[in-house]
Amino acid sequence: MASTSALTRNLGSMLRSLGAALESTGTALQGSRASAAALNVHQTIMPYAKAHPKIPSEVFVAPNASVIGDVELGSNSSVWYGAVIRGDVNRVRIGRNTNIQDNVMVHVAKHNASNTSRDTVIGDNVTVGHGATLHACTIEENAVVGMGAVIMDGCTVGSTAIVGAGSLVVPNTVVKGGQVWAGRPARYVRDVTAAEKEAIGQAAGDYARLGAVHCEENSKSFGEVELDEARRWDRRVRDPDYDVQNQVDRDPETRAMRPTGYVVS
Repeated sequence: MASTSALTRNLGSMLRSLGAALESTGTALQGSRASAAALNVHQTIMPYAKAHPKIPSEVFVAPNASVIGDVELGSNSSVWYGAVIRGDVNRVRIGRNTNIQDNVMVHVAKHNASNTSRDTVIGDNVTVGHGATLHACTIEENAVVGMGAVIMDGCTVGSTAIVGAGSLVVPNTVVKGGQVWAGRPARYVRDVTAAEKEAIGQAAGDYARLGAVHCEENSKSFGEVELDEARRWDRRVRDPDYDVQNQVDRDPETRAMRPTGYVVS
């Protein structure tokens, strides 16, 4: 099985080399009519107009997220896969322990119907659910914006408020602290319960801890990623009883065979 795997890898390398050679030859034959296929490298953290995002080391930003321009994030916050935070025509400020979940869009306003320039400000311990859009608004501490919700220009979502999934909060709306709003357009539904307030704090803490795990995983070197893949392959193809039956002792990390008589200290 090991020899088959090595053969497959070698074949893959040969095919990639052949592809590169054919691309080079084809481009040369086309001459001035050739179009070069450039590799577009995704920039997760990108400056804009001399403004650089300010991101503490303990913040998790997913490798396919985009944080652009005049953006500041507080400690232990997280920006998840596919999310975009675009501080290009104004500022974005995000507090501590706040999670901006997958495919969220955070933007600002320079011009709008009221001709008002607006930042987007998000407080501490805020949860912004998957696919939500926050545009030139203020989200105060410990609030929750549900999945797919849209918060528009000039809105304020108060502390410990909840905006339901899929809701549309129209411009200049004030969602008072401790209230639940939902609908399109969103309307007051009821007050937040004590259990919901506790859950809000727990969600923020859970996401801060989960972000740290993802940050560690995404920080692995190429060699560490390859080692992980080798371990997964080993577990897929090897009978769990194989080593025991053959009295083989392996290093649990590298899976390399240890010398006979090896004693674990």
